[in-house]
Amino acid sequence: MDIGTIAAIGVLLAAVVLFVTERFRLDVTAAILLLALAWLGLVTPAQAFSGFASNAVVAMAGLMVLGYGVDRAGFMHRLSQFLIARGGWSERRLVVTVSIVVGMVSSVMQNVGAIVLFLPALLRIAKGAGVSPSRLLMPAGFAVILGGTITMVGSTPLILLNDIMLQSGYEPFGLFAPAPVGLALLLTWTVLFALVGRHLLPHAADGEVKRPQEALVAGWDLPAGVHYGRVPETSPLVGATREEAGLRARYALHLLALSEGGDVLYAPWRYTRFVAGQELALLGNEEDFLRCVHDYGLEVSRGERQTVLGLSPASAGFAEVVVRPKTGVVERTLRELGLRKNFGVEPLLLVSGDEGPFHEFSNRPLKPGDIIVVHGRWERLHALAEGTGFVLATPLEEEGLRESRAPAAAACFAGALLLTLTGAPIGLSFFTGAVGMVLSGVVTVGEAYRAIDWRTIVLIGGLIPLGIAMETSGAAAAIAAGMTTLLAGRPLFLVLLAFSLLTTFLSLFLSNAAATVLLVPLAIAVAGDWGIDPAGLALLIGVSASNSFLFPTHQVNALLIGPGGYRTRDFLRAGAILTPLFALISTLLVYLLYL
Repeated sequence: MDIGTIAAIGVLLAAVVLFVTERFRLDVTAAILLLALAWLGLVTPAQAFSGFASNAVVAMAGLMVLGYGVDRAGFMHRLSQFLIARGGWSERRLVVTVSIVVGMVSSVMQNVGAIVLFLPALLRIAKGAGVSPSRLLMPAGFAVILGGTITMVGSTPLILLNDIMLQSGYEPFGLFAPAPVGLALLLTWTVLFALVGRHLLPHAADGEVKRPQEALVAGWDLPAGVHYGRVPETSPLVGATREEAGLRARYALHLLALSEGGDVLYAPWRYTRFVAGQELALLGNEEDFLRCVHDYGLEVSRGERQTVLGLSPASAGFAEVVVRPKTGVVERTLRELGLRKNFGVEPLLLVSGDEGPFHEFSNRPLKPGDIIVVHGRWERLHALAEGTGFVLATPLEEEGLRESRAPAAAACFAGALLLTLTGAPIGLSFFTGAVGMVLSGVVTVGEAYRAIDWRTIVLIGGLIPLGIAMETSGAAAAIAAGMTTLLAGRPLFLVLLAFSLLTTFLSLFLSNAAATVLLVPLAIAVAGDWGIDPAGLALLIGVSASNSFLFPTHQVNALLIGPGGYRTRDFLRAGAILTPLFALISTLLVYLLYL
C-alpha cells in the first residue's frame, strides 16, 4: 500500500470523525476536506473544484429552481392539501401517508428529483398541520431513497447497474427486478416509523429558526387556530349582525371570513348579518370556539375548509402594520376608516407606545407609530400598505401563488424530465428546465438564485473530490480487495452481507454511483469462484448503494439539512436502526429470491 493510498484513507477517516463530532458545520467540513485533498496532492486543483461543475451539483441546482417554480405555480399547494386530507391531522398518520406517496413516486423518478419536487409541499404540510419540519422531512426523504430501489429507473446506481451488466456480457435486469426488495424496504421503514418513529426523529431541530409567521404568533401570543362552523336554520345567530353577535366580546373569537353560495366575504363588516347555510371561519382558542358552537348551535366543519375559504397558510396569515406620521389615518379610528369593509383584513390587537396591547380598539384614535396586528389574505395585506397611512412591518412568507403560470411551470418540469429520458445529461436537462422557468416568467432571476440552497451545493461539491481521491489513489480498490480476500471460504449469506455493508460504507463518501461502478465489476469477477450467481450479487450491490442514512452525504439527505434544521446526530440516531435493517432485509431477499 503506497503513501497516496494511506493518505486517502486517512482523509476518509478524518471525514468520518468530523461528521460524527460535528466540530464544524457540514458544508464547512466539506470545504476543509476539499482543501486537504488538494494540498496533500491527492487531487489536482482542477479536480478539487470539479465537484461544483459536476453533473450532480448542476442537476441539483436546476432541480431546486424547478421545484420552486412548480410550487409557485400552485401544484404543491394542492398536493399538500390532498395529503393532509388523506393523512388527517395526526402526525403519525400524516408521515406514514406522505412516506408511502413519495416512496411510490420515487420508484419511477430519480430520487433527487422526487425530493425536490415534493419539498415545497412537505414544508406546506408541516406548517398547515402544525408539525415541525424536522419531524416530517427526514422520514419522507428516507422514503424517497427507499422508493428508488423498487424499479431500475428510481436511482442512479440501478440505472448504472444495467449498463455495467451489458458491458460485462450479461442480460440487463427488467424494470421491476428489484421490486420485491424495494417494496419490502419501504414497508419496513413505514412500519418502523409507525411503531417507534417518535423516538427516532428530533422533536425540534436545534437552532431551528422560526419563520416570520411563527415568530409573530409567539411574540404577540396570538391564537393560531382557525376553526370552521356552519350556521343551521335553528341557530340563534340567524338574523343577527356581527356586532350584535358579540363574537369578540363574549368568546374572544375573530370572524375571519364567511361563505355563502360559493361567495366568500373576508373580515365581514360589523353590520353583516348571519343567515342559515353560511360557513364561518373563526380565529381563537378551541375551548372558546366550542362554547360558541354550543351557545349558537353551530355545526362544526372539517379543517380542510380552509382551502375552500382561502385561508390556508399559502393564502393568508398575520402581519404587523404601523401608522405613518402626518397621514390621513392619524387621529381617526378603525371604525371611521372601515378597515374591514374597505380592505378585508381583520384587526386583532393594537399597541400604542407603552400602552397595550388593546384587543378592543375600534373607537380609539390612531397615533403615529401605533402597531396594529391584523390577519388577512396576502394580497389584501399588500393593498393595505399601498397608498394608505400604514407601513407593512412584517415580511410576508407568501406573495400569492402564480396559478396563471401553471402550464408554463408544468411544461418546464416535464420537458426537463423528458430530456433525461432521451439520454441527455441530467445536469444539462434540469438546468435547461430551470432557465425555462425564468424565461417563461414562472420565477424571477432573484427568486431563482434564492431557491438554491448553497449549503447543499457546497456540501456535495466539496465531497466529490474525496470520491475522486479514493478512486485514483487506489484506496477504494484496496479496501474492496482486502474485503474479498477476507471473505474467501465464508458462508454464502455472510459473503452477501459483507458486500452489502461494504457498498453501504463506500456509498457514504464516494457517492452511490461511484461505489456501484467500483464494486459491481469486482463482484462479477469473483462470484464465479465462490459459486454465486453474478447477477444476484450485482443486484444486491446496486440496491445497497442506496443504503445511505447514517450521514447526510446522500444527495436527498443533503437537501433536507437546511429546511429541516438537522444535525449529523439526527441522521445517526435514525440511520443506526434503518441501516442494519436495510442490509439484513436486502441480503436475505436476494439470497432467497435471486441466488
